[in-house]
Amino acid sequence: MAATGISHLVFPFIFLLSLCTSASQHLNVKLYIVYMGDVPSPDYSQTAATASHVLLLHPVLGSHEAAHESLVHSYWKSFNGFAAWLSSSHVQHLSSTEGVVSVFKSKKAQLLTSRSWDFVGLPLSQQTNYLEYQSDVIVGVLDSGVWPESESFDDAGLGPIPSKWRGLCETTPDFKACNKKLIGARFYYRGFTSPLPAGEFLSPRDSDGHGTHTASTVAGSIVRNASLFGLAQGNVRGGVPGARIAMYKACWSLSCSDVDLLAAFDDAIYDGVDVISVSIGYSTGGFLPPPDYFEDSIAIGAFHAMKRGILTSNSACNDALEGSVCNFSPWSLTVAASTIDRQFKSELTLENQMSFEGHAINTFIMEQPWYPLVYGGDAANVSGGFSSEDSSGCGLYSLDPSIVEGKIVVCYLSSPGDLPDGGVYVSGGAGAIIMYDPMNDTAFSFMVPATVISRKQGEVVRSYINSTRSPIASIAKSVAGNDSPAPITASFSSKGPSKITPDLLKPDITAPGVDILAAWSKVAPMSIDPLDKRVVDFNIISGTSMSCPHATGAAAYVKSFHPDWSPAAIKSALMTTALDATLDGNEAAELGYGAGQINPLKAINPGLVYDTDANSYINMLCSQGYNETSLRLLTGEFISCSSKLSKQGVWELNYPSIMVISNASEPFLAQFPRTVTNVGPAKSTYEVKIDAPFGMNVTVEPDTLTFTSSNQKMSYNVKIESQVIPDNYALLSGALTWSFGNYSVRSPILVYYDVKQ
Repeated sequence: MAATGISHLVFPFIFLLSLCTSASQHLNVKLYIVYMGDVPSPDYSQTAATASHVLLLHPVLGSHEAAHESLVHSYWKSFNGFAAWLSSSHVQHLSSTEGVVSVFKSKKAQLLTSRSWDFVGLPLSQQTNYLEYQSDVIVGVLDSGVWPESESFDDAGLGPIPSKWRGLCETTPDFKACNKKLIGARFYYRGFTSPLPAGEFLSPRDSDGHGTHTASTVAGSIVRNASLFGLAQGNVRGGVPGARIAMYKACWSLSCSDVDLLAAFDDAIYDGVDVISVSIGYSTGGFLPPPDYFEDSIAIGAFHAMKRGILTSNSACNDALEGSVCNFSPWSLTVAASTIDRQFKSELTLENQMSFEGHAINTFIMEQPWYPLVYGGDAANVSGGFSSEDSSGCGLYSLDPSIVEGKIVVCYLSSPGDLPDGGVYVSGGAGAIIMYDPMNDTAFSFMVPATVISRKQGEVVRSYINSTRSPIASIAKSVAGNDSPAPITASFSSKGPSKITPDLLKPDITAPGVDILAAWSKVAPMSIDPLDKRVVDFNIISGTSMSCPHATGAAAYVKSFHPDWSPAAIKSALMTTALDATLDGNEAAELGYGAGQINPLKAINPGLVYDTDANSYINMLCSQGYNETSLRLLTGEFISCSSKLSKQGVWELNYPSIMVISNASEPFLAQFPRTVTNVGPAKSTYEVKIDAPFGMNVTVEPDTLTFTSSNQKMSYNVKIESQVIPDNYALLSGALTWSFGNYSVRSPILVYYDVKQ
């Protein structure tokens, strides 16, 4: 890294060391968020906020000076609250203080990343025909920063920055300026309690590539003939290449503090963005309880964004399991990841003419036609204290260089986080054959020529090694095949149901998230290994981090045609026009892909939308037991929950999907009132079609909706009655579709029998 990469770390080190020293004087304190709901008045200022927060802390901490020392950051632009160093007794005191909604420990969220836009039916011609519509749209991206010199952020041809923009471009010695494409850039580091990692920039500049990748996927300019060393060559662009980007760097080396995420939301909402993209989540692995809505900085930020007409698009997380979905607040768009009809395959050939089609992003052409083969378990670095069991996974320094140098090494992989190419690389190996079963839909990058095959295929390779004195093999550079069945929910993508509101279908939708080519940071390793020194302009990576900006781009595309639509209307348009994703292989069904695959072109003219305002979400929160005092602070308005029923509040939310969680041993009757708004032809008559889940009786009253004007609203009621259900059924899918001419407004119906009840 250049010398500037070292010098720019000096100041944050001093600042954070000072912060840690101050905090360490009270070893029992930790960093907490004190959330206080909406701003108390439209003219609320930073000075007023800081004064009121110090005043609140004064009696708790014992002095004005201690309150000032404890206060880390005040939120005042878009919502009210602060971050402070507090002990458990301070937290207990503040939690019962009038005006406080919640007090929660600042957590660390995780960052969760060519052909994809063509695959979802949004070709380049459709994007470039409407660039003038997009130029007023501003997308706020909360992520790890941006590489501003990337071609994806070229502002050629763009007009003046929209007058509504009131954000900042925070310039530093290593981040000189923004432009008419990248119109804003801020960075936040108050949530760090230790020095920033080596290689980080104390600026909006991106050191790991994640933020650059997501921002360019949402709204990157058109770049011709982009590729990764020739792979996936084509025109790379964002969903709205004419839109503007504002980067809010709240993440540092793959982790993001609540303190900084809330500060980024506070600014983004105030600055005038139209859509917010957050490829970040609190991964629980599907086992730990998720944070409550108002102990979750992303849910809090998204709620206040929604109140001001801004849709937040979120990743669904990468934990694969049922019940592991994250970012499931009903006021945000939760995005799963799915495949596109392209896979990267790297062929392994043995000298005995056997060959295997492996999966990998292998950018290398091997210098020789054949290389000797060795099994990692037979090449243990015994002098380094490693056993054969250790070296079978080819972990770092586990291999004996005298055995593996110049050879292709066969390695077992236990999990995606333990990629073995680093061990092969440092030992001088010529390449790696990696045996791994769980994920055959996602290609990884490696530092050496490599391919991933199944364990069964790997055992054949091992048998070949043992059958000859001089086993040899060759690994070919990857090629892209465009014949894969798709869209299919990615194996890593987290599944529903939500553990906070189970009767609300999450994720909402799916979008391309596998093997996505987009812009990259010039200092970030191409693979996940920091030993990788290759410098690339574009990279291919996978995750719900990559699907989220696709959905954000689709939402921004819809927003460019309908600037007055609410966040709920845009979300509804995306969900009800989604492509049905019921391909073979989607075992989790709607729990994996929600309403289906995004279809941006169709979403700009959906016919009907399910609109929802803040009051509807408040009613739902009432039904879930949130107290009136907290909800009044949340909205700044009088709230009464006394008439709300616990179950009906969730079912009555005017949501574009329908879900019931039930005990299989008990029959049920569920009713879902819904209201649609006519955004299609003024005079239209829609008729309902019902595809009832197996064993369910579904009726809709009325079954015909006749509209006589634009923006007219009409209501209907859905009744679902269970009948006899076989014991082996846990997930039952159906749909409700309103049709008129070429309009088809589809809502998934899901009945999930919770066998744990």
